[in-house]
Amino acid sequence: MKRKRGGGEDNKNDTMEIVWQTPANPPLKDDYIFRDGRRHVRPYYFEFVSHVKNRWAGKTIVDLFTEEFKGRDYDYYVSAVKCGRIQVDGEMVPVSHVVKSSQKISHFVHRHEPPAMAWDVPILYKDSDVVTVCKPAGVPVHPCGQYRKNTVVGILQAENDIAPLFPVHRLDRLVSGLLILARNASKADLFRQEIEAGVIQKQYVARVIGVFPEDEISNSGGDSPAKGKAACTKFTRISTNGTHSIVLCKPITGRTHQIRVHLKYTGHPIANDFLYLSENASRHSVEGMSADRAARSSYTLPSQHFSPDEHKENSAEDFSIDPMCTNCPNLVPKGYDVHEEGLWLHCVRYSAPGWVYECPSPDWVHLP
Repeated sequence: MKRKRGGGEDNKNDTMEIVWQTPANPPLKDDYIFRDGRRHVRPYYFEFVSHVKNRWAGKTIVDLFTEEFKGRDYDYYVSAVKCGRIQVDGEMVPVSHVVKSSQKISHFVHRHEPPAMAWDVPILYKDSDVVTVCKPAGVPVHPCGQYRKNTVVGILQAENDIAPLFPVHRLDRLVSGLLILARNASKADLFRQEIEAGVIQKQYVARVIGVFPEDEISNSGGDSPAKGKAACTKFTRISTNGTHSIVLCKPITGRTHQIRVHLKYTGHPIANDFLYLSENASRHSVEGMSADRAARSSYTLPSQHFSPDEHKENSAEDFSIDPMCTNCPNLVPKGYDVHEEGLWLHCVRYSAPGWVYECPSPDWVHLP
């Protein structure tokens, strides 16, 4: 099958023009489709590359894909090998081809990225070395998994022409708030040194189940977010309405899901964090959480940064259907939960000797 990778002369097969993209292709403003309050990415052709692991060696190319990449069925992989959408070392092979260790396998796909809410990524501060933004919930920071263009880094590059960017710290995809990005490798390295030296102080706010204790709590118990590594978070109640509480969270360390895990083990998990909701949460608290479902669905960033209406809604003819694609004709990829909600966890402040960066709090901190 003929193809073009990220520039060069046009190539066509019998039915359609296919332009293959590589990671070198920067996201563009026109790559996004806005529908029903969500930011989608126009499907594009992309080469996924992997190298044959020792345990894969000796399998046929079709059996390998069927067993290791279960998102598509056997018949699809047979067709993909026959038409050259799956290649070995840059060459077409028969379906009976037996793979060998370290061979390069390419899978050319019509890629559908999961959508995100149609929030902007508002810039809070910018100079020649640093950009800080208010990251929306539901948008990953950088390319990972199924996401490439629908990321904070991708959106900033497409809509603000800011590149390269080096995220200084990580925020989970479902978490919102302050995100610091260095604009060059040397500044990123300075931030890394401060992180390793332990001089950076971090503050988050969370909305949790129940009446959180008035006194400051220091928690390092529960299931370790990163096995074998110490983790500690300090919590202080800001307010409560008897059903939920707003809590200031100060992670002393930085482990995966640290705040979420530690809040669970205080007995006050984040009120819409279904991964860590305590089985012992009171019925009254759970009912209160359900009563606030409307508030969750209307979650907004600070009002001065929210402008989804500025985006033009695209028409239904905004992307080409690929006859071999297992997601087409739908824009949303299979298996994605379109009702997924952002967590009530928001980064508000990072500081170290000589600098402070802050982000306004979202509307959900104001308890009824």
